[in-house]
Amino acid sequence: MTDERPGTGSPRIRPVRQPKASPETLKRLKSHLGILSTVALKHLDQSLPWYRGLRPQERAALGLVAQKGIASFVSWYERPSSPQWVLTDVFGTAPTELTRSISLQKALQLIRTIVEVVENQVPELAPDSEQMQLREAVLRYSREVAFAAADVYARAAESRGAWDSRLEALVVDAVLRGESPDALRSRIAAVGWTSQSGIHVIVGSSPEDAGATFVGDLRRAGQRVAKDCLVGIQGDRLILMLGGVRELETTFSRLAEYFGPGPIVYGPEAASLRDAAASAHAAFEGIAAARAWPLAPRPVAADDLWPERVMNGDVAARTALINDIHKPLVKAGNGLVETLSSYLALGHSLEGTARELFVHANTVRYRLKRVCDVSGWDPLVPREAFVLQTALVVGRLEASESL
Repeated sequence: MTDERPGTGSPRIRPVRQPKASPETLKRLKSHLGILSTVALKHLDQSLPWYRGLRPQERAALGLVAQKGIASFVSWYERPSSPQWVLTDVFGTAPTELTRSISLQKALQLIRTIVEVVENQVPELAPDSEQMQLREAVLRYSREVAFAAADVYARAAESRGAWDSRLEALVVDAVLRGESPDALRSRIAAVGWTSQSGIHVIVGSSPEDAGATFVGDLRRAGQRVAKDCLVGIQGDRLILMLGGVRELETTFSRLAEYFGPGPIVYGPEAASLRDAAASAHAAFEGIAAARAWPLAPRPVAADDLWPERVMNGDVAARTALINDIHKPLVKAGNGLVETLSSYLALGHSLEGTARELFVHANTVRYRLKRVCDVSGWDPLVPREAFVLQTALVVGRLEASESL
């Protein structure tokens, strides 16, 4: 039955009144506590195979729960009150042991078994006139205990989830700081990470609703497209670490929808956990410089942002342009640097470059193709030509500094 609270309009549940137990029945219940506990434990051992397979300390913890449950029933039957006591009275000292030893399904089987034992003893505990009342009380009590058990497991799961999220964030932070893989070994194994190579770090802004549910959804999405996935949120930054990615472009595009507005940058593939810090550094430097390229794809590779990163003071990008582009072109010889320099200076004109160098236009085309083969960047594509031009600039500066 319900009524409304004054001034709120919300329903209020009226407690169901239970007939008062007779002194004789209460006396019998109290005198049979030891017998009920012994019979219950014996019945658990006989009827539940998984109970027999538990370790002695686990069986002792569950036996304590069973004994407390029976003793608390007697107290409750004498003075019925709010079910809030169930959590502290029955499970107060046992949530950790209970959730570690058995599943919720097994816990409910345990409760059902104990209820059966008490019900079977009802004829010995109460006269005929009170047996129905006592059976109803047992059923009501078992319902409250079952709800309390479910609450214990839910709180334990929330605690584990919160701890797992904190541990995951610590692992991501440790990888980004470049901690030794040996020091990381136990922590990264605890979060289920197994990949030792092919690691990618993606960085972008975190959405406004980046709560526990969001992190779980993103982690599951990452695990569908990669072997391993770790999620870290640092302020307004969302960091995603993937291992064993199956299809790079498809994977990054599918995960981009989980990030907040603004650029998303992924670092170069890391060959090991030790190298993941450098990949993450490149991604963070890319995020800082990405605003200089408004038309950048989303997500974009950190290496595609080398020019912007150099202008933003990134030493690693400057080194990469020199080592990966300028030096290989100089080493290749055959006029590749001179041809590329003239081609860029003359507005990407093949004919103008040919006249400048006194060669045929086909020679210019051949050399520019060689530039693409050697460096991996095509001077005929405007954006890639910009990367090559930046590489020439920093390469010349490097050469002049060494004189």
